[in-house]
Amino acid sequence: MGLRYFWARRAVATAAAAVFVLGVAGCAVLRGGISSAQDVASITVTSSEFRAGGKLPREYSCEGTKGSPPLRWSSQPLPRAKTFAIVVDDSSSSDPAVHWVIYNIDRRTTELGPGVSEDPPDGWTAMQAVLPGGKGKPGYVPPCPKSDGKPGNYRFSVYALRDEVKVSEGAPLSEILQKIADLTIARGRLTAVDIE
Repeated sequence: MGLRYFWARRAVATAAAAVFVLGVAGCAVLRGGISSAQDVASITVTSSEFRAGGKLPREYSCEGTKGSPPLRWSSQPLPRAKTFAIVVDDSSSSDPAVHWVIYNIDRRTTELGPGVSEDPPDGWTAMQAVLPGGKGKPGYVPPCPKSDGKPGNYRFSVYALRDEVKVSEGAPLSEILQKIADLTIARGRLTAVDIE
């Protein structure tokens, strides 16, 4: 029981730190020279599978088989944007968790198809973080319905970055998320409430 307890506590601590960093990236003040919300441009994020405030389709949860859902984003012209990053987290207070972090997406990309986390296209150079619950593999860790019956709050956030995220192989999740926060010049979010 001791080892299982240790890993459970570590996963909760990592998720809590990640949600804190994400909260900083979404609030008025960002570290790394971005002084206020007015300095950060807005990105529109959509999906062909669910709408803002709607439910995440079950096939993109731990009970499905499709992996990551399709996402599309658009923004005003951002000549300073070098890459994009996507962070999927559950910000519900009862069970915060990070479900996907993908970064160094080519700046010409404005859409990801379904299941890209498991089956990236040829020539793909983006990186995916290893997450708690990911069994040591990088990629999308699909959310599960809450055991307490309360709804999740699944945020699909897209960040335009002024540079590549440069981290060493095996860098901790908190370091990757902080780099994303430090480099953000534009952001947008699509939120699904609960799972169908």
